[in-house]
Order: sequence, then structure tokens, then C-alpha cells
Amino acid sequence: MRVPIQELREGCILTEDVFSLTNRPIISKKTVLTKELLDIMKIFLIDEAEVETTMINGKPFASAGSLEEAEELIESNESGFLNTFLTGVQHFKREFVSWQSGLPVDIANIRNIMIPLLEKIENNPSGIFSLHHLSTNEDYLYQHSVAVGMISAFIGKKLSLNKGEIVQLALGGCLADVGMAKINPSILHKSTSLNSEEFEEIKRHSTLSFKMVQNISLLRESTKIGIIQHHERLDGSGYPFGEQSSKINQAGRIIAAADAFHAMTSQRLYRRKQSPFKVLEMLIQDSFGKYDIPSIQALGSGIMNFSIGSMVKLSDGQTAEILFIEGKSPTRPLVKLVETGEIIHLERNRQLYIDEVLK
Repeated sequence: MRVPIQELREGCILTEDVFSLTNRPIISKKTVLTKELLDIMKIFLIDEAEVETTMINGKPFASAGSLEEAEELIESNESGFLNTFLTGVQHFKREFVSWQSGLPVDIANIRNIMIPLLEKIENNPSGIFSLHHLSTNEDYLYQHSVAVGMISAFIGKKLSLNKGEIVQLALGGCLADVGMAKINPSILHKSTSLNSEEFEEIKRHSTLSFKMVQNISLLRESTKIGIIQHHERLDGSGYPFGEQSSKINQAGRIIAAADAFHAMTSQRLYRRKQSPFKVLEMLIQDSFGKYDIPSIQALGSGIMNFSIGSMVKLSDGQTAEILFIEGKSPTRPLVKLVETGEIIHLERNRQLYIDEVLK
């Protein structure tokens, strides 16, 4: 939806790059607009921009028209991936607030959030590699829970688990951090670094999560164990029990990989968001000591879905076309620069990496 700049608001999500008088965009597509970015667009005399019909808060966005018009546009959106995710996040946020007030977890409501998203992943599996664009400091906790459920299910499907196991992973990933509802809100929303005492309080959340779900009959025991184990690490460096390798069940290993992947790609108060491709490399380097190798490889195989011919943006801002992908290094294919035609093997040019897939 093309919108005049004077009608754009904070929270709008760009669907196309914003250009000025340069060949490279001043703001990339999928960026969530802030006051600072809107000011930049005004400075560069940008007249209009293409944005989603849904804002980052899950609400419809109407441009010089009715709210009903925007809702119709959302319903007609063929992919629906982003809209379903943002809506799911807002529903999860309401559930989280209810847990903070003392209400129990309603597993039916969590299923109603996750099942439509699993259907979207089925039709658009590469969507999980764009979730990092939607992370905001304000709603990170809720975005993270829904995203971890989706990514856990994606890994499970790549590992050829059956449909029931995949649904359980989606629920377990989404519920892994429900214990955060029992943590002091002043710690949850602190804008500066946590001290050691506050970090110890945060580490209680996986045990609290288990207590909140332990009597839910629709969750398998293996899923519940996976929830309490999702911060354990294969080398014993995790918490709450410092379990090692075989003592961590498959659900715990998968949710741990999904949790780390989304957290490392997301915008945080203390760190800018990072490319999923860069994060995957970091996890691969670390996987032999801490993370489940098959789970990390499953994420890597997802990148292979971006076939030869896909257009990508490199870390230096240049646009390139993927020419060849090696199974052993899916994040570092052979690419051709669009502007110069130069062919670069990213495996041999470690200073460069793929920032994102354009199309």
C-alpha cells in the first residue's frame, strides 16, 4: 500500500526499499518505522512509501481511508504470514498479561495462536528468516515467544518429526518463557544491563514456566521437560540444572536452538539486530559445544530453500545474485555482484556475509 509520508506513523512496516538520489536504499524494506526514520525520510524529501496494511502492534493501518478498507486488504493478502504473526503476538500479549494477574495458562488459546502460524509456515517456510525485522524493544518478549514456537516447529519438520510432535514443539517453544510472567516487571522491562542478582532472578523463568504448564494434560511430558531444559547446554554450561548432552531431551535441544536463533537476530536494548545468516554461522561455530548439531543444521537447510538465482543484500550493502550453494556452507554461496558482475565466493571472503534475501 503506497502512502504519502505525511500519513505514515511510527510502527508502519516498509514493504519496499526507500531510495533517494542514490543507487542504494536509505532505508531497507521490512524496516519498522520510528520517529527518527520518519525524520530522515523528510530530510531526504521522500514523498511516499510502500507499507504493510498491518502495523507492528498488529493493528490495521489505513491511509486516507476507512479502517474497514485496511481490514479488507489484510484479508486479501495472499501470503498473510506477517499479518498472522503480528496478530498472534498481540493475542499472546493478552495471555501474558492474564498470567501476570494470576490466571492459569489456557492451552486452547495458545493452540489458536500457533496452529494458523504452522499453516503459514507450510506455505512460506522462508518466512522464519524474516521475523527478525519485526522485533521491537517494546514487544520483544511476546514476539520472541511466538517466534520460538514457529522456529521450533520448523526445525521439527526439517528433522522429519510427525505432525503431532511438530505441534507439540510449537506449543512448547511458545510456552518456554511463560514463567517470565512471574518475574518482577521492573526487571523484565529494565532499559539498562541486568546486575548479577537480577540475572539470577531471570534464570528462574524456565523453572517457573514448567510449574505453570506441568498440569496441562494436552502437553506431553517430553514437551514439559523440553520447556524446563530450553536453557540447558550440551556442555553443561546452561541452567537451571547444568544438564549435559544425553540428559537434555530432543524438545529441549530444539527449543534451545530456536530460542538462541531468534534472540540473536532480534533488536534488543543492548544490541542491534543481526542477520539470520550471520547468526547461523555463529551458532554453527558454537554448536559443537553447546547446541544440538541436527537442530542447527535443520536451520541451515532452511537457507537452502533460497534457490540459485535469489537476490541477496551483502553486509557491505551491495546486491548480489546467488549462483551456487554448497551443502556444507549454506550461508556462504557463490554470488555475482549486480552492479559490477564480479563473482565472489563468500567462503573465501569471510569479511562479507549475506545480510538478507531480497527476492
